[in-house]
Amino acid sequence: MSDVLERLTAALEGGGITYQKTQHAAVYTSAEAAAVRGVSLNSGAKALIIKGGDAFLMVVLPADLSLDSASLRNVLGTKRIRFADKEEVLKITGLTPGSIPPFGSLFKLPTYCDERLAVNERINFNAGSHTVSFQMKYSDYVRFEHPQMVRVGKP
Repeated sequence: MSDVLERLTAALEGGGITYQKTQHAAVYTSAEAAAVRGVSLNSGAKALIIKGGDAFLMVVLPADLSLDSASLRNVLGTKRIRFADKEEVLKITGLTPGSIPPFGSLFKLPTYCDERLAVNERINFNAGSHTVSFQMKYSDYVRFEHPQMVRVGKP
C-alpha cells in the first residue's frame, strides 16, 4: 500500500468518513477510470496540481471538464498559472499524475473544487494508485476537505 493511500485511509477513517475501496486494472485517464469503475465520467474527481503565481495548489474538477485557465487566473488574482510537471508532482505528492486523490490537505496544498462536482451524490477518484479507487459521498468530501468552491472548468 502506498504511503498516500495509507494516509488517506487513516484520515478518512479518523474523520468518520465512509468510503468504498475498489481494486482494478491500472488506469491512466479519467475515461479509463470511469469505464473500469462502471460510473459516469462526470462523477470522477480529477485532481490537478497547478502552480499559480509562486505557489502550488490543487484544483479538483469533474472528470468530464478541463481547466479553464483564464477563470483560474481570475480566481487566484494572478497572471501566471501552469500545470506542475511530472517531477514537481512527484516531489509534492510522491505520486504520478493520474493517481492523485482530490485532497490537497494531504499534501499541504490549498484545494479549489469546481462547484459542478456537486451534481454527483457520490464521487470517484484514484486513491494514490492507478489500481485503487475510492467512492464517497460528495457531501462528506466537502465536509472533510473544506475546499474553496470555484467555477474553473470548461467542457
